[in-house]
Amino acid sequence: MYTRLSKVIFIWAIALFASLAAFSNLADYNSNYVIISHVLKMDTTFPDNQGLWRAIESPFIHHIVYGLIIFLEIIVAILCWLGGYCLFKSIQNPVAFNQAKKWAILGLTLGIILWFTGFMTVGGEWFLMWQSEVANGQQAAFRLVVIIGITLIYLIQPDGDQQA
Repeated sequence: MYTRLSKVIFIWAIALFASLAAFSNLADYNSNYVIISHVLKMDTTFPDNQGLWRAIESPFIHHIVYGLIIFLEIIVAILCWLGGYCLFKSIQNPVAFNQAKKWAILGLTLGIILWFTGFMTVGGEWFLMWQSEVANGQQAAFRLVVIIGITLIYLIQPDGDQQA
């Protein structure tokens, strides 16, 4: 039972993080919008690099991309809060607990897609965010992907009737 409880707590911890990230992005929209704008404009990458043709100058597109990031953070938060709740409701029954993992699995998977595919792959590799000293969120995204990935691996381990 303690193992199941720790899984619920981990899921809710990620839900809290995603909630606070979305809240911060909405409450102080311009702080991270500036970063997203720099990444998409590629104006803080190495000068004269051969990838600058990928840059997107349109503020409208910058707002769309930032809005999508915030939207996905909200969905990750909702799925993880819901997933943790469903797991908590089933905590006494290992079979029901295993069956209740779907929302948490979806939330964690979406979190990996957001921070790995969105930040590390698209931002880091396509928009060359790794070249920027000003707008480089790859290390933070990597930390999140590792934490979420470990939590996902831990969560999907079958829960039996053991006491631990």
